Amino acid sequence: MTECIFCKIVQGQIPCQKIYEDDELLAFHDIHPAAPVHFMIIPKKHVDSLSQCQAEDQALLGKMLLQAPRLAQQTGLQQGFRTVINTGRGGGQEVFHLHVHILGGGVLPPLQTNK
Repeated sequence: MTECIFCKIVQGQIPCQKIYEDDELLAFHDIHPAAPVHFMIIPKKHVDSLSQCQAEDQALLGKMLLQAPRLAQQTGLQQGFRTVINTGRGGGQEVFHLHVHILGGGVLPPLQTNK
């Protein structure tokens, strides 16, 4: 995936504001934050989107989600945070490398308004 921007970040070709890294995952601040705190957790293995995950990705997905609250706490989100996985163009995905957005700080608007 030589054209994937997140693969280039994983390979160190593009810099990022890293907040966590291990053998399988990388977490870094979003360059266009949608909240006071906005970072992403990505697998180092390229997977286009959540809909492309297979049974063998189960442990990796679990690891990503288990890192979310730990990293949220570490980045000052003690009052809570939002976790978002955009999947496919219809789901708002812009970078086709699986990633989990963690957003928080202040009061986030509701996803749906009561009418």
